[in-house]
Amino acid sequence: MFIWLASYPKSGNTFLRSLLSSYFFTNDGIFNFEVLNTIKQFPHYSLFKKIGVNLSDEKQVLENYVKAQELFNTKESLQFVKTHSSLMSGFTNYKNTLGVIYIVRDPRNVVISAANHFNTTIEDSVSRLFNYTNLGGDINDRKSVNRIITHLTTWSMHYNSWKVLKKRERYLLIKYEDLTKNTEQVFIKILDFIHNLINQKYILDKLKMKNILKTTSFDYVQRLEKEKNFPEKAKHAGNVEKTFFKYGPKDNKKQMLNEILKEKIESQLKDEMSELGYL
Repeated sequence: MFIWLASYPKSGNTFLRSLLSSYFFTNDGIFNFEVLNTIKQFPHYSLFKKIGVNLSDEKQVLENYVKAQELFNTKESLQFVKTHSSLMSGFTNYKNTLGVIYIVRDPRNVVISAANHFNTTIEDSVSRLFNYTNLGGDINDRKSVNRIITHLTTWSMHYNSWKVLKKRERYLLIKYEDLTKNTEQVFIKILDFIHNLINQKYILDKLKMKNILKTTSFDYVQRLEKEKNFPEKAKHAGNVEKTFFKYGPKDNKKQMLNEILKEKIESQLKDEMSELGYL
């Protein structure tokens, strides 16, 4: 069984994975980009290819989600799996799923980061929040993660869909703003949640935690991206690369929104944003 790390794109999933991979899959807690490879992404074309699914047949892909997960749900050790998918009917089951850590971010900030990452206008980025949207689906794409469709749905549908796991106490909601502002405190909360799921007690390794906090800070990974290639950065037409770690947590990106777009987001996502304390 594994724990999902679920989020709408550009909501802090990379930061969450950086913390978890450094804690669970290094000896000293020192983060590097390679350690992110210990956390796989779903859906991924390679899993469906192994079981003979026709990747160009979206219905066939959807019908084999659970079967594809069973391919890597064979380890006895703890596994984390990243996803940007909504929790749709048939996405997973309780045999494969131990729980979810859902990370959410103020959508007024999401749209600015998403516009940079996907090389779109801010207006288009805002529109994606409210419309049923997919990622990927090009079986010939250079990046393997883009060769299969990920169903985002809308921002509100995405956020609300994963709450179903609350009924079984398998759900932990983390706000990106809290994680960046009070990283150690919130990360300890995450570790408590994980160890409760696996029925294990743990003793916090303070030296390891110190190394994790230092090497996953925004300034540190921003320098690291300049020195080394970050494989998850987006490339667009003309081989133009977009800086992944461009906006830090101290940047108030929602100030880049004009009043019309800002009011549109706040109006259409009023219920969820109020629930989360963003309004």
